[in-house]
Amino acid sequence: MKNKITCLIDDDKLSIRLMSMLISKNKFCEEIISFSNPQVALDILKENCNDPQKLPDVILLDLNMPILDGWQFLDEFILLPLKKDISIFIVTSSIDPSDIEMAKKYDMVKSYIMKPITAKKLEAASELIGITN
Repeated sequence: MKNKITCLIDDDKLSIRLMSMLISKNKFCEEIISFSNPQVALDILKENCNDPQKLPDVILLDLNMPILDGWQFLDEFILLPLKKDISIFIVTSSIDPSDIEMAKKYDMVKSYIMKPITAKKLEAASELIGITN
């Protein structure tokens, strides 16, 4: 599998900028799309649910966000009639064990990654979903 599109969902614009730079430098994907508002990300996914070419292969999702938190995003995401399997990685500063356990309840969540994201953590994520460069 080749990761073409990675979607970043985080309300912290600096986190998005830093993750984007790291992802590009490590050739994790061909294209990065980012959203600081998870509701907008859901709306775009909903619009494109029948077109696998426009859907991301991977979503890096923050948990603690206003408007819609990561858990609410996941609850809405599982209702989407997507024509593609999308791997989600929770990328958060939360070290709460209940958050880590909760993440295991969502089949599409491949891993729980503690911020800051590093090249080593990206490589581990790549291996989890079988990305080849």
